Amino acid sequence: MSSPKNLLVVGWMERVSLPALDLTDIKAKIDTGARTSALHADMMEEFERDGVPWLRFRIRHNGARSQRIHEHPVLDRRAVKNTSGIPEDRHVIRTPLLIAGHRWLIDLSLTDRSRMRSPMIVGRTALSAHNVAVHTRRTRLRTCPSPVADARGKDDP
Repeated sequence: MSSPKNLLVVGWMERVSLPALDLTDIKAKIDTGARTSALHADMMEEFERDGVPWLRFRIRHNGARSQRIHEHPVLDRRAVKNTSGIPEDRHVIRTPLLIAGHRWLIDLSLTDRSRMRSPMIVGRTALSAHNVAVHTRRTRLRTCPSPVADARGKDDP
């Protein structure tokens, strides 16, 4: 019989990285109420490379080194309910997530989150097979506040 994995307890807000996209220190809401993970992206343009659908998109937020254009293979197009509960057709990519020193692949939908407090949501399907528990009253249990926020003298949740 194998031993159970250690429980990873994270706050409802953490700093995460998406190393394949060269994005570090992303403010992410860890949201078990959301099924699908989502990242803010704009200027999305689908194209084909060697018969495979790809997506060109821009990511702009504090965790990005610059306003970079990314290209990534499209995993899927899915109807994902937005924060208002209305289904949206979204591009989904598969990419590694790094949180609290742990790394695994997640499916990540790309959408306009410019009006949201966090550029990223980590949903329950990204957490389900990794023995992660979310502390609902604490933030940043596993990560430090952003150096950018520290330079301003504050870090909003």
